[in-house]
Amino acid sequence: MSSAFVKEGEARHLKDVAPNLGALLFFLRVENNGTIIREERIYFSQKHGRDVYEMSDGLAYALDNENHWYIILDI
Repeated sequence: MSSAFVKEGEARHLKDVAPNLGALLFFLRVENNGTIIREERIYFSQKHGRDVYEMSDGLAYALDNENHWYIILDI
């Protein structure tokens, strides 16, 4: 669904996605207009002190201390 048809306040944000890989993959698919996004690599990062999920969209994601997803910019 195009964001043009989303009512104000209904847009989902990455930080609101449930803290599991399935929910992240579903969110990314919706955000990428139905394109399937896959996990490319999952590993523990010493630098960030947490698991990092590198995805086929070219970005890396992790869960913060409050179990909210965020994008890691400096992997």
